[in-house]
Amino acid sequence: MQWKRKANAALQRATGKRVSRAPGGETGPAGPKEPAASASSPTAEAPAAPKPKDSSYGKVAASARPPADPETDRLLKAPVIVLSPPRSGSTLLRVVLNSHPKLHAPHETHVRRLTVNLTTRPVVAAMEGFGHNTADIEHMLWDRILHRELVRSGKETVVEKTPSNVFVWKRLATCWPDARFIFLMRHPMSIARSWHEGDPEKRPMEKAVPHTLKYMVALEEARQNLPGLTVRYEDMTSEPEVQTRRICEFLGIPWDPGMISYGQKNHGDFVKGIGDWKEKIRTGTIQPGRALPKPEEIAEELREMCRIWGYLD
Repeated sequence: MQWKRKANAALQRATGKRVSRAPGGETGPAGPKEPAASASSPTAEAPAAPKPKDSSYGKVAASARPPADPETDRLLKAPVIVLSPPRSGSTLLRVVLNSHPKLHAPHETHVRRLTVNLTTRPVVAAMEGFGHNTADIEHMLWDRILHRELVRSGKETVVEKTPSNVFVWKRLATCWPDARFIFLMRHPMSIARSWHEGDPEKRPMEKAVPHTLKYMVALEEARQNLPGLTVRYEDMTSEPEVQTRRICEFLGIPWDPGMISYGQKNHGDFVKGIGDWKEKIRTGTIQPGRALPKPEEIAEELREMCRIWGYLD
């Protein structure tokens, strides 16, 4: 696709890397492949080789498949997954959705980084006898963790919004075939600036631009391949009632005015690393977004993505 070639060209100029499809169809920044752990031939009764930090790559990803029996293999029904780059308003959207009486949107869960390691031949044989591979068991683990939090909340539907999920959108859609996806976008230059401002010394703009761009490219690939609803951060902050009504219609639930006054509900602590933690989100009210960058302020690497997302002619 033309958009992908242009966006990847910008990303390669900025980082020397491209976003490509990893084994199993997931998306991530291309680079040196991590060795996959062997789940089928470890030494008897001896620990297998350590798995890669990110099990989205390699053999585990290649073996990902839908649940054999959705009724028994999945406890969650039609979870909502928000896909977004970092610093694009996903915590705001989380607390807005969590303010609905039917939706439970916890902090970022990072469940896709929970992995399973089959360490001996007997356990491999036992799981194969049940019809499970490593990815199947990981999917059941992810599902169980989120279902537990949903049950504790007393609500009907869980919302998961970890930004790095954009790199494993296909695996998430495989894990939960009935998932509903919300694609949250923001002006690309505003995303890069906001990420930079989170830690200006460690995140200079020359690092912020390529870092956030790879998320944007992955998000756009997900948008091109999955059904779902696209929401703009700027629209959420300027017309929250209109946008929350759109979301509720998409999810098939009645609109609730309490979604806009999210500060009246308990959303847990705002902690760095699992969501936004700045003063703006702590106000409890939807604040106006920053002014959009002027065309001449947009980094060259981000201009194509601005065009794709309709922020630049």
